[in-house]
Amino acid sequence: MAKHKHPALKKRLGRAGRMRRRAPVWVMVKTRGRIRGSIKRRSWRTQRIKP
Repeated sequence: MAKHKHPALKKRLGRAGRMRRRAPVWVMVKTRGRIRGSIKRRSWRTQRIKP
């Protein structure tokens, strides 16, 4: 990947990095464990980010 990234690509990568996180603990407590992860959770190996 290029050292100097275009701002649009950097924004997309940042969003993908935030989406990688799991659901917060308070969400799991509120839903009594029904929701554990995020529906849109992405793995670097299986799903690609459009450039």
